[in-house]
Amino acid sequence: MVDVLPLVEARLTTALGEPDARAAVTFLGTDRIEVLRFSEGDLVRYATLGMSAHPMTDPAAMLADPVKGPRAELVLSVRAGLADTDKVLRPLAVLAATPQVEGLIVTPGASLDVGEPLWPGAPFTSVLVGEPGGLVEDLELDDPMEPVRFLPLLPMTPNEAAWKRVHGAPALQERWLANGTDLRDPARRSVPLD
Repeated sequence: MVDVLPLVEARLTTALGEPDARAAVTFLGTDRIEVLRFSEGDLVRYATLGMSAHPMTDPAAMLADPVKGPRAELVLSVRAGLADTDKVLRPLAVLAATPQVEGLIVTPGASLDVGEPLWPGAPFTSVLVGEPGGLVEDLELDDPMEPVRFLPLLPMTPNEAAWKRVHGAPALQERWLANGTDLRDPARRSVPLD
């Protein structure tokens, strides 16, 4: 069995540079999840490391396949210096542990909610999972393992999350685009939804 995590970390450092900080969180009954911080100019990126150690399993499956199944890590990009975003480490680790804890398969278009602000004073308690392949390329693994996908997280206000539940992820993304929303602004307001 291949240890996937060193390969994942190598892919992250190739794409984002050397991390300037890292923290680890372990939840009862789960593997350790690390969150790496990468600083680049006025941007800070946080990437999980540990979610992809095991494939995500369909909660309806009788047995978890230790090899086959989707694998992913989460990446959040925010503008530096506008909020205390380093406090996002624990909420990010919670989101990365969701597949192990709740048997959930995290896919693009999904909403993930931590039930509290992502960092102190944040107007966001949830994120929209974006499409992989942009910032960090998928990491191909040997057959029969599926590639590790690096899923960008787009913070949503509670109003945006509620609107997305009714209208869908593509409609919310179109609304953001039409309004020129800076999704990396850690203090941005909700996009107009009427």
